Amino acid sequence: MRLSAIPGFDAQLAAKQVGLEFLTGFIIEKSLAIDNIFVFVVVFSYFAVPAIYQHRILFFGIIGALILRAIFIALGASLLQYHWVVLVAGGFLVLTGVKILVAPEKVPDPGSNPLIILVKKFFPVTPEIHGQSFFVRKNGVLYATPLFLALVFIEFSDIIFAIDSVPAIFAITKEPLIVFTSNIFAILGLRSLYFLLAGVVDKFRFLKYGLGLILIFVGLKMTWLNEAFGGKFPVLWSLGIIGIILIGAIVTSLVVKPRLKLKPTSEK
Repeated sequence: MRLSAIPGFDAQLAAKQVGLEFLTGFIIEKSLAIDNIFVFVVVFSYFAVPAIYQHRILFFGIIGALILRAIFIALGASLLQYHWVVLVAGGFLVLTGVKILVAPEKVPDPGSNPLIILVKKFFPVTPEIHGQSFFVRKNGVLYATPLFLALVFIEFSDIIFAIDSVPAIFAITKEPLIVFTSNIFAILGLRSLYFLLAGVVDKFRFLKYGLGLILIFVGLKMTWLNEAFGGKFPVLWSLGIIGIILIGAIVTSLVVKPRLKLKPTSEK
């Protein structure tokens, strides 16, 4: 039986709704990916990864991210059927957004990451890079290279980001396929976005506040707004609110210049 033959079913309206949900989810994931780019810059600088090998790390990193996101989305689709889980996830997003707004920004330290420390316990690590290899063998001993440590840290960071981004998109739609495809399309362009924005990401200094506001909004949508609007907050409104927050943060970053720190004058 065709869906168009079901009484009361409007195929055009359903297609518009699905399209808006996908676009909103894509924009949320893409905007949150800016934090990933900042992590990439820090990691490649910390491990002194030459630009020629950054493509290889990002390639395997994105493949790993796709697999991890599929697992997270499958778990989310099962767990978010329970109302209390929805409330917990929404509250977590609100708290994360508030933390982004008020907490001082800290630069990640890959060297103190527990997973990096664990890897070093299992594998000796070469101080230098050996081409594009993740592992090398010396005198019969298998060594990990800094490229492998960079890849491990990037994969670990994606798990942390997925904890925010996957529930945020589930706040827009309950359809796992839309959540997965919006994640996939946003992540697939992440490598190109990194090479485009790596040199200017520090100029968008107000973008983190925009991301914090977006997380607060989608958290409120999960815990309150959906119920207040009869079970479904209008997705077109969600798209408009998120778009306004992002554009406002970007424009503010470009217009408001950072304060210049005055050098102390020496007393004569």
